[in-house]
Amino acid sequence: MRLGRFLVRRLACATTAAIAVPFVIVAHASSVMPGPADEILAEQRIQYDFDTPKTILELQPGRIAAQAALRRRDGIPGLATLINLNPNANAWYLLLIDWQDDAAHLAYHLENRGAAEGALHLRTDSPVALALTGAGGLNCTLWMSVGRDALAEARATGLPYAPLCSGALYLRNHVAGRQTALERISDFLRDHVWGGDRVVNFVKEQFYRDAFREKGVGTATAPSAPSLPAALAPLPPSLAPETAGVGLLPEGLALDLATPGKELQIGQWYAVRDLRGVLVSVISPQYIESRFRSSREPNVNALDAVESGALVYLVAFDLQQLDLHFVLGTDHPRLDWSGRPPPSSRDPQLPGPDGVGSAAPLVRNGMVSPTEAPRTVATFAGGFKRSHGAFRSGQLAQRNHGSHYGFIEQGVIFSKLQPGLATVWVTDEGSVELATWAALDNELLPHIRYARQNGVPLIEYDAANGVGMPGELVNLWGPGNWSGSAEEALRTLRAGLCLQQNGGRRFLIYGYFSAATPSAMARVFQACRCRYAMHLDMNALEHTYLALYVHRDRELVVEHLIRGMEEVDRTAGNEFAPRFLSFPDDRDFFYLTWKPRP
Repeated sequence: MRLGRFLVRRLACATTAAIAVPFVIVAHASSVMPGPADEILAEQRIQYDFDTPKTILELQPGRIAAQAALRRRDGIPGLATLINLNPNANAWYLLLIDWQDDAAHLAYHLENRGAAEGALHLRTDSPVALALTGAGGLNCTLWMSVGRDALAEARATGLPYAPLCSGALYLRNHVAGRQTALERISDFLRDHVWGGDRVVNFVKEQFYRDAFREKGVGTATAPSAPSLPAALAPLPPSLAPETAGVGLLPEGLALDLATPGKELQIGQWYAVRDLRGVLVSVISPQYIESRFRSSREPNVNALDAVESGALVYLVAFDLQQLDLHFVLGTDHPRLDWSGRPPPSSRDPQLPGPDGVGSAAPLVRNGMVSPTEAPRTVATFAGGFKRSHGAFRSGQLAQRNHGSHYGFIEQGVIFSKLQPGLATVWVTDEGSVELATWAALDNELLPHIRYARQNGVPLIEYDAANGVGMPGELVNLWGPGNWSGSAEEALRTLRAGLCLQQNGGRRFLIYGYFSAATPSAMARVFQACRCRYAMHLDMNALEHTYLALYVHRDRELVVEHLIRGMEEVDRTAGNEFAPRFLSFPDDRDFFYLTWKPRP
């Protein structure tokens, strides 16, 4: 097959076990990465679509690459290949170095700090030096046949983000993510003990069912929240008339709110002190409007007394001021098979549902980039691990290999987004969307910067009536994959995410439900006038973790949503080290940053 001035090469990448990377399509050596021709994009799309074992590179249908010849001091020739994994993002690159006399192949995962300014390119003017150029005047030598090997030096640091080119780039190094004791025990039981998942479920059912339930200490009245312009706050929830002015004392709340007292009016939005664009509210299902508490709709259950009285904490983020990002943990979610889908949905010839069993040679390092850390406003835990991220029963279990939850980071597809699943995604223009993914949405893939799927929707938007309504599988444990125990005991600590629109302003709302079933979550999000809502994670504080970062008196103050969440953080010497921001974590998470100033 002739590809004009393009070549097809078989490359190999340095991993713990050598992994062949077939059909990396590259341009002839050039200082510029040209856009792929239509025929090359078509070939790469075939690699993406085919149900065969593949590498993580073949899961990137829009990648482009360029090559440059190298020569060592001893005269041995080599070849450098720079792969831009998503040319619409320009954020992540894979640099491969292959020497003619060496069976080992070197692979370096690079992160471009100046992604918004443009792409990186290989310089090809000298085979005795490996150099990159980029927008903004970047001109950096990474390796010389006689002289400095900046790549080797950066790898030797062992840092999750090792600076290169005076900090213009980072080399992403493999690091171990932190696990809590609960997660380590759970992973050991699931991975190494026969029937381990049932052991974990027994522990959850017996010890965690209502362990985090808060009822809230009610008061007859509470002072009103300091007035906020209506357009700068989310719409208030629809409450029962008798709750007007009723207050709660949320004993678990650890955030510093801009209000003089500790009592909060039910459903009112309170600003976080010294942190614009972030607001907090408390509510419980018993206080929402009666029409949301009934079970007249066929896809939600009636709420029992326990979850009706359980406190819900809501944190709203103004998307006009804040950008949303997503980061994979060092270990979770994995790319291999979940044990949940039935045998008929599994292909034993594939290492995972997408044909990929490992992210290698790409590096997942489970923490906020140092570039973004100074602008970070909040972090919160992401979704289910791969072991729980697929369907055991129902229609979704019978198609697409069990409909494993998909995820994308920095425009790089780690697991395909599956139709029918609740999805939060961010485009390369920064727009945040929550919706049920459809097959036609695959046309958006080149322009999606971040994405995370997590089950089926709690709330879906009813365009005909202009309101959010409970999803059709909310009260179906198996087809909805709502986790909990095998006996369908669904009430536990849960977290969720919803999108609300107030005029021209959109709010991403995080919900912490101290004891709830999916039905209670759907009812609260519906009463909060959310257009769409989805589940995140559950069962423990580390899985529902949320922290805010407030710059006050030249210090960074870390505030946790709930008392006890700080136990997941660390100390380094005498310094406090918050999770996700200061050290790698094995779990995935979201974070929000201030939008760049014009």
